[in-house]
Amino acid sequence: MNRIARRLLLQKLHGLHGGTIQLSDPCGSTTLGRGGDLRTNLHVHNPAFFRHAVLGGSLSVAESYLRGEWDSDDLTAFFRIFVRNVETTDQLDRGLSRVAKLVNRLYHRWHANSKVGSQRNIHAHYDLGNDFFRLMLDDTLAYSSGIFLTPTSSLREASIEKMDRICRKLDLRPSDHLLEIGTGWGGLAIHAATQFGCRVTTTTISQQQFDVARQRIAEAGLSDQVTLLLQDYRDLTGQFDKLVSVEMIEAVGHRYFDTYFRKCSELLKPDGTFVLQGIVMPDRRYAQYLRSVDFIQKYVFPGGCLPSMSAMLESTARVTDLRFVHAEDFGTHYAQTLREWRQRFHAKLNEVRELGYPNRFIRLWDYYLSYCEAAFDEHYTGVVQIQFDKPLCQRDTIVIGKRAAEWRLA
Repeated sequence: MNRIARRLLLQKLHGLHGGTIQLSDPCGSTTLGRGGDLRTNLHVHNPAFFRHAVLGGSLSVAESYLRGEWDSDDLTAFFRIFVRNVETTDQLDRGLSRVAKLVNRLYHRWHANSKVGSQRNIHAHYDLGNDFFRLMLDDTLAYSSGIFLTPTSSLREASIEKMDRICRKLDLRPSDHLLEIGTGWGGLAIHAATQFGCRVTTTTISQQQFDVARQRIAEAGLSDQVTLLLQDYRDLTGQFDKLVSVEMIEAVGHRYFDTYFRKCSELLKPDGTFVLQGIVMPDRRYAQYLRSVDFIQKYVFPGGCLPSMSAMLESTARVTDLRFVHAEDFGTHYAQTLREWRQRFHAKLNEVRELGYPNRFIRLWDYYLSYCEAAFDEHYTGVVQIQFDKPLCQRDTIVIGKRAAEWRLA
């Protein structure tokens, strides 16, 4: 069975382009693909990999990796080649059995982001342990894309530039009261309060993030200026001058977009401004994406859903009076951010193991970080900052200050 599956898989991969993969397994060695600038390898340790790939598609390939059935010396290049050949990946996934597809969809539906579901889903990822995330992130504890102004910018500098750029787009003033939906570990709230002098109310539903953010806010002497809530966005009340949400939209879920954007609009004063940073799926692939369940949704972010630009703009037009003003895409900067995280993760593997995380967890995170880096490198996914204004907002539409770097990250 495995030999037949091997032959079938090689036939499906015969037309790969944009890079080459040197396959080695107990049956021998062969080269897959042609042309392009990418070179990598695929070491198959267990021939069952071929059967899993043919019968289960890309999700089973990921699960096979978690079991240690195969490795690659350059996972990111491996994924980039397949992103360049997305029609081949689609062909593999079309072979997935109806039963497997149904099981995966039911799993994803069970993780829908209702209030109870959101609490469960956030706990599954963000409550892995603060000590673990400290190993990988810079000291701002920003777990979102940075913006690298120069090729030599550090991860910390990129994180600060991202936060500063958001605050400039919001045109924050000392008289403003800023609402943040999705605290993280408190970095943006602290930056806005210290650098722009505004009041901040920020909310999270992660207990571990709440505990660290509360400590950091107190250590910064901001307890009277920054209000920290442990509350679902749907339960927020009041009206604020400005609103920000950084990479929280991915945890909302497609069916709750209207609920989310309606609430955001209600929380803003009639002359307010809202800046959202989020990872986006291309419009042309969004419908197909909604019908499938990928590795990230099953193993990393249960209930997660990357929006498309059209999905967000259609929702805001349908249920709010928010006016779309400006969008900025900086996906290659997310690829660089992920490279930095992955390098830090690899450099601290001994500490990760000392924290009690097993080898399967390490393989999962290596796969996750490389998988995402490749997607941003190849523009399969993007990350955007979107600015919305309420109808009575009269200020200049875009307040950025320093320009983004014009160079392209390698």
